[in-house]
Amino acid sequence: MKAVLVREFGAPDVLRAEEAADPRPGPGDVLVAVEAAGVNFIDVYRRSGVYPGPLPFVPGAEAAGVVVAVGPATDTGPGPHRIGDRVAWANQPGGYAELAVIPAHRAVAVPDTMPCTTAAAVILQGMTAHYLTHDTYQVRPGDTVLVHAAAGGMGLLLSQLVRLRGGRVIGTVSTAEKEKAARAAGAWQVLRHGQDDIAAAVRELTDGEGVAAVYDGVGAPTFDASLDSLRPRGTLAVFGQSGGRVPPVDLQRLNAAGSVFVTRPNLDHHIATAGELTHRAAAVFGLVAGGRLDVHIGGSFPLERAAQAHQALEGRVSTGKLLLTTGTTNGDTS
Repeated sequence: MKAVLVREFGAPDVLRAEEAADPRPGPGDVLVAVEAAGVNFIDVYRRSGVYPGPLPFVPGAEAAGVVVAVGPATDTGPGPHRIGDRVAWANQPGGYAELAVIPAHRAVAVPDTMPCTTAAAVILQGMTAHYLTHDTYQVRPGDTVLVHAAAGGMGLLLSQLVRLRGGRVIGTVSTAEKEKAARAAGAWQVLRHGQDDIAAAVRELTDGEGVAAVYDGVGAPTFDASLDSLRPRGTLAVFGQSGGRVPPVDLQRLNAAGSVFVTRPNLDHHIATAGELTHRAAAVFGLVAGGRLDVHIGGSFPLERAAQAHQALEGRVSTGKLLLTTGTTNGDTS
């Protein structure tokens, strides 16, 4: 098979498509012919060594495709998927390849009406946006929340889910083009990094009160503004660190900000059981299939151009979700 391998940690150019041995499924596994893989910042962290691990490895924590083989049954019986089933997964390695082995209980069925490209574009970020708005801070009708990077793949999904729950979004973006995308996703107001004093503008827009929650996937560059934008007893969810890690925080700052809450949530802790995974994935897929949640794919690259996809993601030159595709669906729309 063809796969993208990382043999050393570093910049995007360490991503190289190579011929590799076909993997074989073990007990309780499925072998999937990958059609598309999502490109996420967690792939960047692992490629660069921010999240170190054994070398070499095939990155890609999110993908979808067709089951082409199943491993031997375990003591609990055959797995939930059969040859020919279409499945998707999140937070499992090896998606940047033509073939991937996945534990059967961590793969979820893709609805018949949904292309694998859509499933690969939404399962990781969609479930993340779902737990953030339904669990980390349960958005209520009338709430105002702040969403950083509102035109990115996560930001667009978060904005839509907040709106579906009756809240309104103040989004932050870096360009006029991204402002248009954020507003199209339902943002009530949009602020510009580098032009607006974010916290001051948020206070003005909320009549001095502040927002109920901040969803911050950027990290260090936005943390202070996020904290200063909260209303008393508000919640700051730092779910990513695309701009760098947040330095240690003096807990007295939370008191001074109004007894606010700060959390660093993780998707794995919200899909820890097969039941949680199935429920959350079904909720996201159902919203997409029902036309209530739009998935914007901002670019599609073949495996050979994985480095360019990472450059586009890290350079923040794209809106929406970026994908890598195999020969099954190969069509570069970047």
